[in-house]
Amino acid sequence: MARYTGPVCKLCRREGEKLFLKGERCSSPKCPFEREHDYPPGEHGRTARFRRRRQSDYSRQLREKQKVRRIYGVLERQFRRYFREAERRSGLTGENLLILLESRLDNVIYLLGFADSRPQARQLVMHGHIVVNGRRTNIPSYVVRPQDVITVQDGSRKNVYFKERAERLDEGSVPGWLSLDAKKMAALVLNLPTRDDITTKLDERLIVEYYSR
Repeated sequence: MARYTGPVCKLCRREGEKLFLKGERCSSPKCPFEREHDYPPGEHGRTARFRRRRQSDYSRQLREKQKVRRIYGVLERQFRRYFREAERRSGLTGENLLILLESRLDNVIYLLGFADSRPQARQLVMHGHIVVNGRRTNIPSYVVRPQDVITVQDGSRKNVYFKERAERLDEGSVPGWLSLDAKKMAALVLNLPTRDDITTKLDERLIVEYYSR
């Protein structure tokens, strides 16, 4: 299955809420969701808003699964692998799933403030700008571990983008499981995230129900 390359604002409208896939633009008046959020995309989107049909359990489960997939930028096959891994681990499967997704390298780069959105963070990783434990890493799905040291590649720090980004970094805004040195553009993974560290409004129980059918 190929990665979605169409207008990402359609994804927000389909889920009925902002997924913040375009960074700062999502918080500006230019965001299309502000003008068209009251109906989903597609040929029948405008008429669908007038239909008051009760959403089935399956529909709610599917929509939650799709929303989480789109927020983290994960393909369906990848998402199933994450779910199977979450099942194998001790504890609640839904929480394990979200912790795995939250620990992805591209998501960590976004949380540190090196990028305005997760898609942008994924691009930075794939272009080789990120170093983990002294080795350049271009795999966005790399799952960080406690004591991992994440830095911007030396040559990349000279780029205008990273020079401007360094001035905007806020050490106080990163989650408690990460430690950021803004001047060095370096971070340390203190521990794995917990469910309480994930501030995005998600209902992992619906995803577990979806895959348990």
